[in-house]
Amino acid sequence: MKAIISCCQTIPIDNKEINLKKAIRVIRQEAKKGSDIVVLPEMFICPYCHASFIKYAEPDNGSTISTLAALAKELKIYIFAGSIPEIENHHIYNTCFVFNRKGEIIGRHRKMHLFDVSIQNGISFKESSVFSAGQSLTVVDTEFGPIGVAICFDIRFVEPFRLMVDRGANLIIIPAAFNMTTGPLHWELAIRSRAVDNQCFIVACSSGRDTHAKYCAWGHSSIVNPWGQIVGDLNEKEGTLQSTIDFDEVTKVRYELPILSSRRNDIYTINETGGKHFEYTD
Repeated sequence: MKAIISCCQTIPIDNKEINLKKAIRVIRQEAKKGSDIVVLPEMFICPYCHASFIKYAEPDNGSTISTLAALAKELKIYIFAGSIPEIENHHIYNTCFVFNRKGEIIGRHRKMHLFDVSIQNGISFKESSVFSAGQSLTVVDTEFGPIGVAICFDIRFVEPFRLMVDRGANLIIIPAAFNMTTGPLHWELAIRSRAVDNQCFIVACSSGRDTHAKYCAWGHSSIVNPWGQIVGDLNEKEGTLQSTIDFDEVTKVRYELPILSSRRNDIYTINETGGKHFEYTD
């Protein structure tokens, strides 16, 4: 089975309406080119800063989600809507909403690992001063099989990725916004490592680089195959990346290089806590 997937690397400004219109435009463009799945970046709706998270936070029935749901239904595509600041019960989450071809929400991944870092002579940021952490992993069911979802800093934690693959995910989608400190060092290393570890496709969609922004993104949206090869990528500028994913390649790689089937589950395992913190959408 094959799926055509597109990453839309946009640069947000301090205007939610304009950012949403841009997202709609590039989604339509990629759907017209035949994409089954379109992916947006982390915080595609606003600048990556604390004030914007608070200013533009909206509930799951807000204008952004309603608009994208209608668009997915109209275009008959899957949309992995990067992330937005979602507000619920006075808590704000960094959330990726996933829509199916009918415009239904089939997944909602709230970023589990918040980006609280202070690197000497580099990036300093504390997401937890605004965001609450998500409490579950997310795998959504599609006609192409289960697809996992993670957001940016989540990629640095190997356990959730293995659990998503154990739940059947052959593709994991990662909206992200690595910065100019960690991006050059770890962006490619991290996405290729997760693909090799789990012998799955990784689609990592970043925002583009705005050197005048308070938080400057690295860019370089990429699609990685189960061998860990980058099969398509962008530079730091706005743009789109389309690729065809052949899921038979996952089966082939796992047969030829039997990493997953050679695990010593008699010695070590990665367990879900009571099996109740895993969100799986049928």
